[in-house]
Amino acid sequence: MRFEFDSAITRWRSREDSWYFAHVPAGDSAELRGLPLPRRGFGSLRVRVTIGTSAWQTSVFPDSDGRYALPLKRQVREREGLEEGDTVRIAIELVDLEP
Repeated sequence: MRFEFDSAITRWRSREDSWYFAHVPAGDSAELRGLPLPRRGFGSLRVRVTIGTSAWQTSVFPDSDGRYALPLKRQVREREGLEEGDTVRIAIELVDLEP
């Protein structure tokens, strides 16, 4: 199962570190929550992500607003020229989905 969407890049500051995230839209997040998939730590789901020419595997995590948060690695942000506030096109594909 694959989802494609646009999301703004947000920054979460925690102590000395800054974490960058994109968010799965509310409708897609609701669909993800309804799927009978194995949940990992913190209720996360494993996904393959594509942004521009970058592709990697990670997890999306439920956020306090009901959407799933997608962490964005520094390496990917730098390669794709992404900064806080930018809107980016994202594709995610579920890894643990049964065929």
